[in-house]
Amino acid sequence: MAETQVILAAVAGAHGVGGEVRLKLFAEGLDSLKRHETLFAGERALTLKSVRPGGAGAIARFAEIADRAAAEALRGQLLSVPRDALPPLGEGESYHADLIGLAVVDAADAPLGAVVAVENYGAGDLLEIERPDGKRALIPFKPGLADLAGDRIVADPAFLA
Repeated sequence: MAETQVILAAVAGAHGVGGEVRLKLFAEGLDSLKRHETLFAGERALTLKSVRPGGAGAIARFAEIADRAAAEALRGQLLSVPRDALPPLGEGESYHADLIGLAVVDAADAPLGAVVAVENYGAGDLLEIERPDGKRALIPFKPGLADLAGDRIVADPAFLA
């Protein structure tokens, strides 16, 4: 499994006694999970039998998880899919996983840092930029402030102060 994996959820714990698990979703809704027959917990392939809304996340059942003990053993595991299993993107769209690690430059191509995380607290995506001095700053991922330009982000340095 050498190809790039994209994390869609984390197992928060067991749900009931029949092997279901509670999930914290990192992707957009249940449909992002439902479209995948197989998810990976590390190197372990898990066959998704069902997923439904549950609390602030989802409740899932995997063919390989038959009881509460097996479900509890998955607690804390990240669930991922290969990057090439994700649906194609539309014009101007990007996956957060593709942004992490990109170089950040200003309009004159001077280095400003690198994207180390993408956050969203409800008002839109924020890029977390690690500056060359090790300090970090958040900048809105909005046109004119931080633009995806090929394999880098062109950002307004005034927003990284």
